[in-house]
Amino acid sequence: MCEICRQTPCHNRCPYAPEPQIAYRCWQCGNEIYEGEDLYIINDEMWCEECVAECRTTAEIDGLNYDYD
Repeated sequence: MCEICRQTPCHNRCPYAPEPQIAYRCWQCGNEIYEGEDLYIINDEMWCEECVAECRTTAEIDGLNYDYD
């Protein structure tokens, strides 16, 4: 048990906690995605939350008639 955070293993905010490991890199921006973080798999590519949020938009009806059947 850690003498500072009193947990085993150490709490992630404890100064003695190990550095998180990089699990993946974002396909879009190249930033690290650490073990335990959320990620999105799109067409077999790993995306971070920030890049997915930047791509988010709202569907709108634009007056065009599309037949999706």
